[in-house]
Amino acid sequence: MDAEEFRRRGKEMVDYVADYLEKIEERPVYPDVEPGYLRQLIPTEAPEEPESYEDVMRDVERVIMPGVTHWHSPNFFAYFPTATSYPSMLADILCGAIGCIGFSWAASPACTELETVMMDWLGKMLKLPDCFLAGTDGHGGGVIQSTASEATLVALLAARCKAVKRVQSINPELSEAEIFSKLVAYTSEQAHSSVERAGLIGGVMMKQVPTDYNYSLRGTLLQKMIEEDKAAGLVPFFLCATLGTTSCCSFDNLQELGPICNEQNMWMHVDAAYAGSSFICPEFRPLLNGIELADSFNFNPHKWLLINFDCSAMWVKKRTDIIGAFKLEPFYLKHDNQESGLITDYRHWQIPLGRRFRSLKMWFVFRTYGIKKMQDLIRKHVALAKEFESLVRADKRFEICAEVVLGLVCFRIKGSNELNQALLKRITKSREIHLVPCQLSGQFVLRFCICARLTESHHVQKAWQHITQLTFELLQEPIN
Repeated sequence: MDAEEFRRRGKEMVDYVADYLEKIEERPVYPDVEPGYLRQLIPTEAPEEPESYEDVMRDVERVIMPGVTHWHSPNFFAYFPTATSYPSMLADILCGAIGCIGFSWAASPACTELETVMMDWLGKMLKLPDCFLAGTDGHGGGVIQSTASEATLVALLAARCKAVKRVQSINPELSEAEIFSKLVAYTSEQAHSSVERAGLIGGVMMKQVPTDYNYSLRGTLLQKMIEEDKAAGLVPFFLCATLGTTSCCSFDNLQELGPICNEQNMWMHVDAAYAGSSFICPEFRPLLNGIELADSFNFNPHKWLLINFDCSAMWVKKRTDIIGAFKLEPFYLKHDNQESGLITDYRHWQIPLGRRFRSLKMWFVFRTYGIKKMQDLIRKHVALAKEFESLVRADKRFEICAEVVLGLVCFRIKGSNELNQALLKRITKSREIHLVPCQLSGQFVLRFCICARLTESHHVQKAWQHITQLTFELLQEPIN
């Protein structure tokens, strides 16, 4: 494909993408395929000779689209949002064209410097304390990770490194392996499974702390577990607190947890993967109170801030802590400016060395939408969730299972878990809307999350009509 054909095909692809998103509601939101469907539709080996671009695009509809779950459909109410916008997609095209691998400042100065500035822009939108910003007198800064899972792992590994050095300064006879065996991390029983996975990868114990009636992690129980573990000879070193849990969007109490972690020399990481975007709205900013007590903080603009995957924003209070865990300086990666103190080499802030020019997406979106338009989207989604909540509360067959704070509603039929499981099976089989479940206090609960940028009130109303119709049919059947 030469430049001339690329121009033509590029314009065709933009038309295809625009048509796809404009007409996405016409497609079943959930695919009707069985595992292994795709292998039967394509050859077992790559072609020896070139095939036509037209054939490739025809197979997008024949092979790919039948197996796609349409996350951007206004009938998609599962998981959490995955953001998209046309400016972000255009920035990704430019990112792909530039194609730099921004592991160091010298590898592409604009890639590094724009990321540093964009993370400060975003930090100021959230009103983060100055200590988390790079362009201040503080010692912190921001970095774009690929996912919140990776941010949690990076924070845990940095905390582990710091804890080992601290223990060895007191007990130099202890080996690293001996200290690892004593380290213990904590998180809420409502935390995402990626937190437990970070413990597995990091080779440390990860304990789940029970939550209160609002599914919030509080200070009293954490303090009790820490004291018991220290008495048993363990070394508490890390807490991952969650703002906006995956199951029900509950919020851990940072103002209780932070002082405990600070007193115990424990690293407190705050995971706000979904909810963090809402903090750009003044009315939701109080949910972030206590962040000044944390060592690191992360959320995903690629969930709710119109920036498509992947773009996970992470800030640290002391950049030396994170750099100290990952820094290696092979001769072939050194450059003249690295000791100036004016630049960042982001390879020291993450697991991989390579990184894409992801800050372009932030720059394009922030400038073309502005803060007010991004706030409008978040407020609209929250209002739609409140609308759905009111519909559920008006139907005596159903109950709300957790406080509705942002765009997620947890609800169920008043009855057995089996009854609610049967309802979800019917919803999934219908392929008109898509939901996923969670478990709260031993109950099988349905999650209804406002996800798509294009979702409107009439989609919420239609979804509720569909749910209630399936519920009516289910309840009419005789009980076995």
